[in-house]
Amino acid sequence: MDYLLKMHSLSASYGTNIVLQDVEFIVMENDFIGVIGPNGGGKTTLLRIILGLLKPVSGNIVFNTNLVVANTIGYLPQMSTGDVSYPVTVTDIVLSGLMMRKGIISRMTSTDKRKAERVIGELGLTGLENATLNELSGGQMQRVFLGRAIIGDPKLLLLDEPGNFVDTTFENDFYEKLRELNKRMAILMVSHDVGTISAHIKSFACVNRKLHYHPSHEITNDDLLAYGCPIQVVSHGDIPHTVLKIHK
Repeated sequence: MDYLLKMHSLSASYGTNIVLQDVEFIVMENDFIGVIGPNGGGKTTLLRIILGLLKPVSGNIVFNTNLVVANTIGYLPQMSTGDVSYPVTVTDIVLSGLMMRKGIISRMTSTDKRKAERVIGELGLTGLENATLNELSGGQMQRVFLGRAIIGDPKLLLLDEPGNFVDTTFENDFYEKLRELNKRMAILMVSHDVGTISAHIKSFACVNRKLHYHPSHEITNDDLLAYGCPIQVVSHGDIPHTVLKIHK
């Protein structure tokens, strides 16, 4: 198994505000890493560095040559209801995931369009090819944008809080789909829902200015405190419950 990217002593800032400091991090092929931490801790900044949207102020990030040449990083950003009135169809949005390689949608080939049909079918959206965003549920919209992220067959898929916009009827299907995708691509998923994602990921990266890697899908409250990640831990069992810190 080969690495996809390595970060060495990497620091990032917005102006004089240091957001990430001295990060050492490696993402391997077929990793499935849950990225957790408090708000403002640097989770989204970590993704922005990987996407090339922000340059480190010190240290560096090294990509596997195959990842760079193939330009195969998929990205699903945070979603909100936003403005869904734009007259673009499900097919248009999924195909837009190829724009970085192919140019504008009018240049798409019949092969590209067949690929979009396959992805749409794979995500359970058959019959909605010509639907617009305002005709979709939240879960359907999430699937559409996931389709846009994976149509290019990425080697690395970045997800920023995907659970925020998944309706409950699709949640299990969504994570099962990620499990299937993980067989052919590495996944780096930012989430606050530690309890839910722990059933699906392989390891954790706790980001709170520093980055602490935890090579297991199980993480305890003591781990979080040790890593400096003061976030709520939600655990799931026969009776789902929330474990809160003792009041002194």
